Order: sequence, then structure tokens, then C-alpha cells
Amino acid sequence: MEDKSRQLSRRFLKYAIEIVNICVQLKKAPVEKHIANQLLRSGTSVGANYEEACGAQSRADFIHKLQIVFKESRESLFWLKLIQASPHLNVNNIDRLIDETSQLNNILAQSIKTAKSNR
Repeated sequence: MEDKSRQLSRRFLKYAIEIVNICVQLKKAPVEKHIANQLLRSGTSVGANYEEACGAQSRADFIHKLQIVFKESRESLFWLKLIQASPHLNVNNIDRLIDETSQLNNILAQSIKTAKSNR
């Protein structure tokens, strides 16, 4: 059976793929390109930073790196909500990805809380 950190790693990888797919849907107008670049940067860094957190050298290092993951995920949620709210940006499956981002944020917030309480 796969442990929780591996399950979460796989979920973050799938999330990054979905972020890439959303960014590809955006046209190349200057505004869309800017938003796509911002979302691509924050959305794909979530999983990469999580992998780095899994290799942390101490509990304090783990907490710090997990907080970075949470920060990038929250930024991604902002860009996704902006895309959803803008009448000029039409992207498929945005609602599902916003929901996934919210779920991941909840998991990350709880993980940080748990890690801090286990110091």
C-alpha cells in the first residue's frame, strides 16, 4: 500500500499536469499570456516544492518548506479564480481545478498544523 506522502506526491503531479493543460488553453494575448505564466509558475512549483519538503533535513526545515508549498498553492488558487471570474478568459474544467486546489490547501494547512504541534 502506498503511504500518504507518495499518494500526495502523485496528486501534486496530476495537479501540475492539469495546470499545464489550463495554461495551454489560454490564448497568446498579452493579458492571457501573463496570467498563464503566473499560474504555470505557481501551479507547477507546488509539487516540486512538496518533493523538496519530503527530503527536509529537520522538522523545522520540513515545516518551512511545506509553508512554501502552501503559499504557492494559495497563489495558484488566486490565478484560477481570476480566470474563472474574467469574462474574457474561457477555460474548460476550471471549476474542478479550483475545487482540487482548495482541497490541497486544506490538506497542506492541516499538515502544517500537525507538524507544528509535533515539534
